[in-house]
Amino acid sequence: MIKGITLVQAVGSEEAFGKLGGLFAALGFEPGKGWEDKDGKGAAFLAPVGNIELVAGRAPGVPKLLVEVTQLDSVRAAIHAWMLSNFRSEDVAVKLSEAKSTHWNSRLVTVDLGDGLEAGFWESENPLHGKPVAIEGDLSAAGMRFAIVTARWNAVITDRLLQGSLDGLTRSGAKMADIEMVRVPGAWEIPSAARTLAETKSFDAIITLGCLLRGETAHYEAIYTEVARGIGQAQQETGVPHAFGVLTCETLEQALDRAGVKAGNKGFEAAIAAIEMVSIQRKIAGQA
Repeated sequence: MIKGITLVQAVGSEEAFGKLGGLFAALGFEPGKGWEDKDGKGAAFLAPVGNIELVAGRAPGVPKLLVEVTQLDSVRAAIHAWMLSNFRSEDVAVKLSEAKSTHWNSRLVTVDLGDGLEAGFWESENPLHGKPVAIEGDLSAAGMRFAIVTARWNAVITDRLLQGSLDGLTRSGAKMADIEMVRVPGAWEIPSAARTLAETKSFDAIITLGCLLRGETAHYEAIYTEVARGIGQAQQETGVPHAFGVLTCETLEQALDRAGVKAGNKGFEAAIAAIEMVSIQRKIAGQA
């Protein structure tokens, strides 16, 4: 199995060796294990990722030694400061290039360290470059079926949440014929209805909507804990995504804000989360 890549670069002089080692140290490379004997010496500098690139047909258009970085402008500034203390100031402008765009969707800075030794520092302009590819859900609800369980208690809030969920689903391509709405007395009854709907396997996701206000009941926290546990358990045991849209607020004003007045509509957000989770499940199942 391949573990790593090492580029061994000959340096033309003791002076160039010291300069390159000093530059890499100034940029924060992790030092590796060096060596020295009667015939010469070596210094190692470690980076998280290494590559070998082979070129045929024409000479490479970049220095043999390429270092990928983030924040290229800051790196160039550090190189410039280092060079001012190691080269004549009039030579720095010649030996250190500005950051230039390349044809490979990147920016490149080159530095001539003398004795035929040139290094390039580059940064990709692709924001996803080097990041692992992740499975993410799409936000199209076309062809999906949903059930929405809504508590009647605190209807002035839950009706707004329901409208937000319907808005999110239909805007994303769901048909009203594919949305089943179920009303339950209060938040306590939501997990039972959600689990029953999920067990029918007729729906791709369940959206749960309710509102608990601390001032209305002394056992507010106990109810919320059991509602959250029940919804989570129904999701885990049935395998059907359950989007959580049960508000827990101190006051009616806070609940109104979270139901579309000031802080967005949590019913809408729950609907979007449900769509994305259905999409993710389908993609994962398709790879199995």
